[in-house]
Amino acid sequence: MPNNSTNSLAKARAKSTAIAASIFLAPALILIVVYMIYPVIDTFVTSAYKWNGISSDKIFVGLGNWKTLLTDTKFWSAFGHNVVVMIFSILLQIPLGLMLATFLDAGGKKFNIFKIIWFFPYLMSSVAIAFLANYILATNGGLFSSIATLFSGHKVNIDLLGKSPSALFSVIGVMAWQFTPFYMVYFIAGYGNIDTSLYEAAVIDGATRKDYLFKIAIPLLGPIFKTACTMSLIGSLKYFDLIWNMTQGGPAGGTELMATYMYKLSFQQFNMGYGSCVAAGMFILITVIALVFQKIFVVKEDY
Repeated sequence: MPNNSTNSLAKARAKSTAIAASIFLAPALILIVVYMIYPVIDTFVTSAYKWNGISSDKIFVGLGNWKTLLTDTKFWSAFGHNVVVMIFSILLQIPLGLMLATFLDAGGKKFNIFKIIWFFPYLMSSVAIAFLANYILATNGGLFSSIATLFSGHKVNIDLLGKSPSALFSVIGVMAWQFTPFYMVYFIAGYGNIDTSLYEAAVIDGATRKDYLFKIAIPLLGPIFKTACTMSLIGSLKYFDLIWNMTQGGPAGGTELMATYMYKLSFQQFNMGYGSCVAAGMFILITVIALVFQKIFVVKEDY
């Protein structure tokens, strides 16, 4: 008899817990379905139509848009630019973020002012940063043109955003300036999770700060590195607002990314069907690359 009452009580508690969990999770699940899952499904459905995005007339073309996408040189050129952005984003943002975090971790509380100053670019909107960067990189009167004029003694115009490939690398530099502070904070959090007793033990064993950093601390940040690289990879494959406000994909497609190409097709050329196909292609490529990266980038998580 006691066992039956105990089992009944346990079942009642499990049921009440399940009900409470369902009530609290329901709003989040509804939002995920409405704003994430449904748009993805609808994008794939729309990709099977020829549609301007406004009229009620939709012409079913099946896989026609997908066949066009496979041979679309503009799309694959934009994808190539995304890959370049992805590679340099990881090579610039992650190491710089680690260096800044290492500096701040070594300095302790007395370097808190640097945390505020260095994190400021990440707090600015991408639109504001784009306009600021356009002024700095302007051919006539921009920072680089002014410095070159100062040192040469005559008027010099340096056109960084008006030609390829300097335009793409200029944008990559601005992206690195904006997003490096995020990874700095991310690595600071990683350093904070390392047990201080490891440093004390290393010092007792005669290790220098450099030895501790490269042989203990940084290896322990392996999982942090993997997550940071994954976020940088995914983010760089779907960049839009910064590059749109700086170059709109120009000059002559030299900074065109998949997202800007999709936007032009959908909202400037009113080719919503093919634009949805490009968006769906982006989704597939980003997912595949992220999964492959997760498989290749294997780190030891237990020490």
